[in-house]
Amino acid sequence: MSNPASPPNGEATWLLAWDSHGYHRTGTAGDRAGADWLTEKAQAFGAATAQETFTLDRLDPGDVYLEVDGTRIPGIPVFDAPATSGVTGVLGTEIAVAALGPGAVYTGEYRLLRQNAGHAGLVIQCSGAHPGMGLLNAEHFPTPYGAPAIHVDAAIPIGRSARLVSESLRTRTEARNVVVTLKGRDPSRPPVVVMTPRSSWWQSTAERGGGIVCWLETLRALLAAPPACDVILTANSGHELGHLGLDDFMARRPGWDQAPGWDQANSAVWVHYGANIGAAGGALSVVSPDDGLRARMHNALTAAGQPPDTMAPKDLVPSGETRDIHRAGGRYVTLVGTNPWFHLPQDRFPHTVDVPAIARVAAGAAQLVVGLTR
Repeated sequence: MSNPASPPNGEATWLLAWDSHGYHRTGTAGDRAGADWLTEKAQAFGAATAQETFTLDRLDPGDVYLEVDGTRIPGIPVFDAPATSGVTGVLGTEIAVAALGPGAVYTGEYRLLRQNAGHAGLVIQCSGAHPGMGLLNAEHFPTPYGAPAIHVDAAIPIGRSARLVSESLRTRTEARNVVVTLKGRDPSRPPVVVMTPRSSWWQSTAERGGGIVCWLETLRALLAAPPACDVILTANSGHELGHLGLDDFMARRPGWDQAPGWDQANSAVWVHYGANIGAAGGALSVVSPDDGLRARMHNALTAAGQPPDTMAPKDLVPSGETRDIHRAGGRYVTLVGTNPWFHLPQDRFPHTVDVPAIARVAAGAAQLVVGLTR
């Protein structure tokens, strides 16, 4: 399919701008730049915006390495593991070694490995689809657990003695969710929440960029077709640190994640623009246990010329922010894709994004949301 004409604030322009902010890690300069840029874009459409702040103790890495026979292999901390000025032991026994990709964090085996008291430290050999520092999300960032652990991108000589160092500082700071509230004509109806994460380890242009484009196009469509119900669009920080931004968003809106019928005035319908939407070489999936939302999203994407590659099983528990909504019994639909550069610093504009695909997904998803708000 040919590339559709881009509007003045077109998808490629947005993705290039997103890529230019630097690393979008929560509470850093790149994260703040992303929040300010998205706020400016929303305001340029004519939307009133808010930046809802929350506090965290940002982890700033210091000396982090694995030393073997006098050679230091540089590393990056596992952000929900304790720091150490140095632990020593034999690699493969006293210091555990595991080759893991970013998705491993969502498995029970990973938590067991982290909790294992039989080793003094853990070395994670990053094992994504491409070489590089494919970091694992810190699901328990506020409460570090297990042995000191680091990521490395190198071969590890099992059976050799080594010293693992993972030093860091904790800096009290703020992060922000960008929130737009559109008041509907009928406040008695349950609200619709349109959510996308906007923080990540690196630039993460394919990981986060497609969701950002969908969020912006949905806002533009809603402003052109004002909703009957309240609609709240939120672009959250804190994603890679156990969904801190969603926690803050929900603390301000108790009950919105509950199942319909728990409190019809408070429960919400959630549309989640997750990771890797329109990543080059990736596949797009619709995730929802709700038959109606699954069908409506499938039909909307198909009508826009970008049908999903898969429809996830209805009993699948999502791995991103809507995992929390799923467990509370809430009603949601998620778009999520695969990405060969997932969590890697090489995830950069333009080679990791399929701009025409992102444009088609964004057009279809925006119409799905408009339809939900009629």
